[in-house]
Amino acid sequence: MKRILFFVFLPFLTFSQQTKEVLFLGNSYTFYNDLPNMVKQIALSFGDTLNYDQNTPGGAGFSFHSSNQQTLNKIAQKEWDYVVLQAQSQEPSFSPNQVSNDLFPYTQILIDSIESNSKCTEPMFFMTWGRKYGDQQNCQFYPPICTYTGMQKRLRQSYLQMSFTHESSCAPVGMAWKESIEQDSTLNLYSSDNSHPSLEGSYLSACTFYSSLFKKPSIGSTYVPNGMDSVTASFLQNIASNTVLDSLSTWNIFNVDGVLIDNLSVLDFLNFSSNYESVLWDFGDSTTSTLENGNHVYDQPGTYTITLTAFTNDSCVSESISVDITLSFATSISETNVNKKVVSIIDVFGRETTERKNTILFYLYKDGRVEKKMVIE
Repeated sequence: MKRILFFVFLPFLTFSQQTKEVLFLGNSYTFYNDLPNMVKQIALSFGDTLNYDQNTPGGAGFSFHSSNQQTLNKIAQKEWDYVVLQAQSQEPSFSPNQVSNDLFPYTQILIDSIESNSKCTEPMFFMTWGRKYGDQQNCQFYPPICTYTGMQKRLRQSYLQMSFTHESSCAPVGMAWKESIEQDSTLNLYSSDNSHPSLEGSYLSACTFYSSLFKKPSIGSTYVPNGMDSVTASFLQNIASNTVLDSLSTWNIFNVDGVLIDNLSVLDFLNFSSNYESVLWDFGDSTTSTLENGNHVYDQPGTYTITLTAFTNDSCVSESISVDITLSFATSISETNVNKKVVSIIDVFGRETTERKNTILFYLYKDGRVEKKMVIE
């Protein structure tokens, strides 16, 4: 049976320190417990840097921010890596027609302002959480939001619609909250008004943002806010990391990914990148391709480095992944890779494990190389 090898040479993206310039635009949901600073502290605990600014007045929505001079001045302040957009907490949960008429036009104005300042900036929508007992203020007008579950569903739909419509990323904070509530309903993520976040709710949100912005797990962060125990912090770190990193394409977060299929005589290349504009395949033998997917035949045996590069935001942002393959024409890629000396195998959250089928794993080799691989049989 044909074996599909999913593997990329990823030491840079997995382990390097990063610096991000981020502007947070929202309201009290972002302001409570100083969420942006929480994200900064989590980043610092891993050696990463978050430089941020914010405009988060209480009750502000996209209609406010789209015409607020302070917001527009902050957008134009520098070439941000990300501008985070958080709508008023109830508006995205209203009926599709109401959201389309009352929210989306202001969303477009903000996106236009961001792109006008710099096409290299990635907008990131802050998917918020449903209120603990639903939206009782507007329940009579739109029954689906009478419960937490119904409100959360509509928030998810609206924020993802905005993200994909504007080719932007989404930080799935609300879905991390949903998973936390399902796993441990005794951990209260809400403050006393059953709407704003408690310390735990803000920390879960911050962990989700860290993984969304840096594409790395928050698991193991030594930053734990005063008043929170380490067991709770670890639980929330795991929830956030799993929610984001297991589904980067679901949240339309820019990411480069691909699959190499060993057909013995021909190699097939499948591009699984997300939120990208174009790609470039470098086959390591002085030939390249800009096709999304394709195949390639090598004329000579040898070791080749195959690199997939994805571009976004008018091609000013890019990411690359690579893998080394050895072709002898006497054995397949599958067979030659078996002969590599594996030191250890870890999962996407850094935990040591054993080889498993249909699971993304990192293989650490004796020569210092790292491969991210999934074998499907």
